Amino acid sequence: MAIKNESGACSELPPLPLPGKGSVPLSDLHTGEQGVVATMAGGRGLLCRMTSLGFTPGTEVTVVQNYGRGPLIARVRDARIALGRGEAGKIYVHRSSQ
Repeated sequence: MAIKNESGACSELPPLPLPGKGSVPLSDLHTGEQGVVATMAGGRGLLCRMTSLGFTPGTEVTVVQNYGRGPLIARVRDARIALGRGEAGKIYVHRSSQ
C-alpha cells in the first residue's frame, strides 16, 4: 500500500519493528547527545512525514536543542529539523557513544 504525504507522493514504507530493549524516545536525549534511529511509532501520516524529513531506521541523529519543553531541534542528514515533543516522542533511537 502506498502512503502519500501533502505533495501527493510518498514511497511505500515497510512495517517497522516495535521499540526494543535499549531504545529510547528521541525526546529523552539531551542537547548534544547522538543516537541512531531504531524505529518509529504512529500512523501512516506521521511515518510518511518523518521519513520524508530523513528519519529512517539506521540514520544518525544529533539533538541540537532540547530544553525539556517546547520544540526539539535535531540534526539529521545535514539538516536541522524542529519537531514537536509528541513527534519526537514517537521516534525511537539507540544512544550512541560520542
